[in-house]
Amino acid sequence: MTAPRSAVRQRRTRETNIAVHLAIDGGGQGEVATGLPFLDHLLRALAMHARFDLEVKAAGDLEVDAHHTVEDVAVVLGEALGEALGDRAGIARFGDATVPLDEARAMAAIDCGGRAYAMIELPLVGPSIGSLPATLVPHFLETFAARGGLTVHLVGSGRDDHHLAEAGVKAVARALRQGCAIDATLADRSASTK
Repeated sequence: MTAPRSAVRQRRTRETNIAVHLAIDGGGQGEVATGLPFLDHLLRALAMHARFDLEVKAAGDLEVDAHHTVEDVAVVLGEALGEALGDRAGIARFGDATVPLDEARAMAAIDCGGRAYAMIELPLVGPSIGSLPATLVPHFLETFAARGGLTVHLVGSGRDDHHLAEAGVKAVARALRQGCAIDATLADRSASTK
């Protein structure tokens, strides 16, 4: 039996206090409280569609704005995923998904092999989605990829920012589910020729 692929990470600064518990091989349960309802919604969708069990508790200086909280949640979540993946031996490594949500559609391709890069193309047009500034959705995904050792390519189209952001996160989650999965044919090797 393999060891559980999970991690507990915390980050405390003068601006935020973030705690994350992540279990890769979960059932899709998400308990999230960041003070930003739309971010909570996106993180619960991530947990559900990646089939991760995820707990996020965040307190931040929302009276200043949402940036520090969103960024630090992405930092800690990415670091937790990287820790839970360990040396990444035996994982499928690559995943891709297309997710429609009404008029919106998002397509994600992910490499979970440890190389950090993000190309996020979500044409969000409004200033905010609920209380979450729209510019922070791609920033969250870029920071998550950088700290998690993920290459993430995400493109989307749509007319409703809520639908487009949600479809984007669900596509990333579905691709993560594939890339993080154990591939029995690899045993303890990584899916790499290096």
